[in-house]
Amino acid sequence: MEALEQIKARIEAAVPGAIIEIVRNTSPSQQNSLRLDNEHARQVAKFLRDDPVLRLDFCSNATGVDWLDRIVKKTVKVKKVVDGEEKEVAETTEEKTPGYLEAVYHLYSITHKHGPLIIRMRTADRAENAGLPSLTPIWRSAEFQEREIFDLYGVRFEGHPDLRRILMWDEFEDHPMRKDYRDPDDYEYEPTPHDDVLEKAKRHYAARPAEGELEPS
Repeated sequence: MEALEQIKARIEAAVPGAIIEIVRNTSPSQQNSLRLDNEHARQVAKFLRDDPVLRLDFCSNATGVDWLDRIVKKTVKVKKVVDGEEKEVAETTEEKTPGYLEAVYHLYSITHKHGPLIIRMRTADRAENAGLPSLTPIWRSAEFQEREIFDLYGVRFEGHPDLRRILMWDEFEDHPMRKDYRDPDDYEYEPTPHDDVLEKAKRHYAARPAEGELEPS
């Protein structure tokens, strides 16, 4: 398969206006990826699937990533006058990066037997209705996995044919894979709690008055 730089250049030539960024992965896997801008993501996905050289006709998996707000420290060198003499000194600045959610897709070519190519999209923020374009119309295998990302992370996929919870029940509130999610201490809905769930349930019921007793005033 072509290098990411070549794929990026060909996407930009084939899809006018598309903004593609190479995201470097410094982990041992070194699986670098392409971040697509949301406006052109579906057009880019169609190109990746239909291009005769790439023919990335199979989406093996899609997953979500939650990035919280974080402070990024940067050290820069600036020129300052110190004791009447201009010197170059290091200064550390802090920059707040707002949180966002990502959907990450691994693509393969069954036709050409190559891959993976990893593509990703990013929401504007972590708000309740954070949205991304659905890639299910391009790769049908993404349907259930986008539902899982919606269920566990809260990403709303625009254009998905059947966007509803797939693991949690319809009445469940919140999204349990978000990093700031806190599970409740009341597991009354759990029919057979075990291990740590059982211990939490015991503590919860121990704090409540026995049946027939009055709440303390």
